[in-house]
Amino acid sequence: MQENTKKLLEECNSGCKMAIESMDQVGQYVTDDKLKGVIQDYNTRHKKLESESSRLLAQEGQEEKEPGVFASTFSWLTTEMKMMAKDDNKQAAKIMMNGCNMGIQSITETMHQCKDASNESMSLAKKLVRTEEEFMGEMKKFL
Repeated sequence: MQENTKKLLEECNSGCKMAIESMDQVGQYVTDDKLKGVIQDYNTRHKKLESESSRLLAQEGQEEKEPGVFASTFSWLTTEMKMMAKDDNKQAAKIMMNGCNMGIQSITETMHQCKDASNESMSLAKKLVRTEEEFMGEMKKFL
């Protein structure tokens, strides 16, 4: 169980970090104050979830890992190219929605692989998935 708990917490932690990086990056291009506010709100929520996952990892005796260099670089480049090609609020909302979708898939897949992970780590993962789903719902308003 402990290995699956660590694996699930690492996935949650890494996912939060990727989301925070992406929101910071896209936020630079957003001109709509309402959209900017929603992104900032969910950025704060992700930071709290990231902090919680860090705390739980520490309890498990595991250090945080940064998201993979390749994944982070690819994500950053892709976002920059999309925003340069079409620098508008609708494009920013689409990028955020795509990120939410990837996060939901990744966390849900890991939850299924780690069914015997601790209740606390499962609860955190479910909270992260709900947050991603809510964020995606908010982004739909800006399409």
